[in-house]
Amino acid sequence: MSDSSLAAVVRAAAQRLADAGVPDPLVDAELLAGHVGGRRRGEVQAAIVRGDTIDDGSAAALDALVTRRATREPLQHITGTAPFRHLELAVGPGVFVPRPETETVVQYAIDELLNSADPAPIGIDLGTGSGAIALAMATEVPHARIFAAELSEDAHAWASRNVAGVDNLTLVLSDLGDAFPELDGTASVVISNPPYVPDAAVPRDTEVRLFDPAMALYGGEDGLDIVRVLSARALQLLRQGGLLVIEHGELQGESIREILTADGWRAAATHRDLTLRDRTTTALRP
Repeated sequence: MSDSSLAAVVRAAAQRLADAGVPDPLVDAELLAGHVGGRRRGEVQAAIVRGDTIDDGSAAALDALVTRRATREPLQHITGTAPFRHLELAVGPGVFVPRPETETVVQYAIDELLNSADPAPIGIDLGTGSGAIALAMATEVPHARIFAAELSEDAHAWASRNVAGVDNLTLVLSDLGDAFPELDGTASVVISNPPYVPDAAVPRDTEVRLFDPAMALYGGEDGLDIVRVLSARALQLLRQGGLLVIEHGELQGESIREILTADGWRAAATHRDLTLRDRTTTALRP
């Protein structure tokens, strides 16, 4: 490219991404430029304002990344990282990329742990994926003991990498339906972002459809098969008065409350996310 100003290169990259239907093309172009140059997005923006240039090698590297992103390969797969609350998680093919809306879901579990009278309350994340929810609990409530289970070997490998060195977090490769039998009756909170897309519902989002692992997406005919398993397992894991937290689709709150209430849970309630969509259902173990 004859014009080697960073501003022009990033602008051209953003236009290519916009033409490909990427939702936030300028954001992604700036993040990819930062990834190439080892800089944060804010630093890229400052360099653009200063009128900095970009060398041919870096411009070619950015061009290659933009080509990948234009195919709708997730930005997080290209950079190898995904932000989650205060964390920076390693992610890639084979693991569900954590979403911003889950950051609000985990707050219910964190609050429960912080308010527990137990000096070392137990939190359990069933189907942990990248380890995002478990890590948030473990790092934001350091006196808690956190346990996480993941069935997918691919996802478990990513989670293992993310939780390495976190002393109060135990990760196992296990089906959530029978994980942690030694903890029955002891947990203050059980949380899960289970697969909840009905088998016949093809996600509209190209990146979800093509790149998120099916095991993390599909939950049976009505999308709630794993929720039913969660309800039964969490009743065993939680102590009396313990809290269950489930993330779900925006139209599933009523059905999940019915499942939980039929199983004997108390005070089942559905909560909205920051976009005012139903996102989380909580209930108390009787």
